[in-house]
Amino acid sequence: MTQPSTVLARTVVTALRGARVEEVVLAPGSRNAPLSFALFDAAQAGGLRLHTRIDERTAAFLALGLAKVRRNPAAVVCTSGTAVGNLLPAVMEAAHAGVPLVVVTADRPARLRGTDANQTTDQAGVFGPFAPTLDVAVADLEELLGFVRLHHHRGPVHLNVQLDEPLLPDDDGWDGGEAPVWTDTDPGPTQSQHVLETGPRTVVVAGDDAGPFARNLAERAGWPLLAEPSSGSRTGDHAIRTYRLLLAGPLGRRVERVVVLGHPTLSRPVSRLLARDDVEVVAATHRGMWSARPYPVDHEAQHLLLAGADDPAWFEEWRTADRAVSRALDRLLAAEPDLTPHEVAGAVSRALPPGGLLFVGASNPVRDLDLMVARYDVGARRMVIANRGLAGIDGTLSSAIGAALGRPHSTRALALVGDVTFLHDTTGLVIGPREARPDLTIVVVNDDGGSIFATLEQGAPEHADRFDTLFGTPHGVDLASLCAAARVPHLRVESLPELEQALASPNGGIEVVEARVRRDNRRELDEKIRALVLP
Repeated sequence: MTQPSTVLARTVVTALRGARVEEVVLAPGSRNAPLSFALFDAAQAGGLRLHTRIDERTAAFLALGLAKVRRNPAAVVCTSGTAVGNLLPAVMEAAHAGVPLVVVTADRPARLRGTDANQTTDQAGVFGPFAPTLDVAVADLEELLGFVRLHHHRGPVHLNVQLDEPLLPDDDGWDGGEAPVWTDTDPGPTQSQHVLETGPRTVVVAGDDAGPFARNLAERAGWPLLAEPSSGSRTGDHAIRTYRLLLAGPLGRRVERVVVLGHPTLSRPVSRLLARDDVEVVAATHRGMWSARPYPVDHEAQHLLLAGADDPAWFEEWRTADRAVSRALDRLLAAEPDLTPHEVAGAVSRALPPGGLLFVGASNPVRDLDLMVARYDVGARRMVIANRGLAGIDGTLSSAIGAALGRPHSTRALALVGDVTFLHDTTGLVIGPREARPDLTIVVVNDDGGSIFATLEQGAPEHADRFDTLFGTPHGVDLASLCAAARVPHLRVESLPELEQALASPNGGIEVVEARVRRDNRRELDEKIRALVLP
């Protein structure tokens, strides 16, 4: 007779397959051994693809990256105790971004809770509001399927699986079982609508994951499109490259209505625009655990309908101003004696071919990219994504690797990150010899510290005596040696031609291109850029 824990583990894996989970990331452990054996058997039978990582945080963000590009749930599986706590950052990001993620944690039997049994803690509900928990003690397939399917595409869910000894199977293995037939019984939310009348001077703000509808709306209405790089709508002729600079000038002051789609997080000028009392805000409902907007919204609906096209003169003013400021920005950057982070972002953007994938890290890289995105044609199937649910730097390399693995048809996969973000997830580069490795070029903008703080209030000259200790935090890490330890090819560049040449000749596999830039002039450079548009 098959061991109870083996039966339970195989039932959990069957439920994952029945919930359309095709990618599973496993972190090794003892208590989750029944799940590990069941996953191995299912992968051997072709029911799913199994990835293994030694670090639970890395494993969780790898699963997050897989789920983001596949638009179907991915799962991460770990053992009990502190291992579970390492999943929290990825669970939080998935919850706020509305990314489907199934978190499977092995646990001791309930009778050991409240005792000092080894590696035993209170895991049921450990993720609080970020992921609903099903505490699993018996092999009830219908209960498991019902729970996971109920939350399909809504964000993360947590299966806490109580596994008792013996933990190893006592048979010759498993054929992976048959995946239950998928039946989607969730009708979804009631679909509300709002009609956008013409007349007010309107801009469309497309935040993270806004999707192509934002571009379609702007083009049909004849409105300027203020689209973040990871919006999924930064294509076509209506995308305004230098919108965040223009918002600080006369054009920005004349805006009367803003239509918001996705999750805008990058720009203080956009935040100030949305908070203005004299601006009407219309927002499309956004997914994620906290979908309410942090500013007053006059109208919100799942569907935005357009009454007709508007006067094209308003958009033409934006396009004319954008072209002029873009030329001035390019001249300013070209005149700088050293390689700038903006030029790095621009080179990466230009290197992304049709059908390519770009994962961009938080902090300065995504903001620099926002100013430098190349003008992409509609329909070229470039995918630019980021972890913008909570916009942290956690797990960025792992998420990028997961995204590249989950989108193998990409013509080219790139990642753009800062040096602190890179160092924060170096375990993402620790990939065993049996594991799949994508072709991914990781461009690290290295200014030896946290230069984004130089552009904020704490970077003002009066705080210079303590800035590096509290915010700049120079680290002096030799990235080449670090990459060598992980057996990842590394190339250091210090000029734009060197960078462009490196990007034009990838070696295959995971490789790191380190672009060295200055940090001491970051605040001054940003001030020069903002001064291109007079307030």
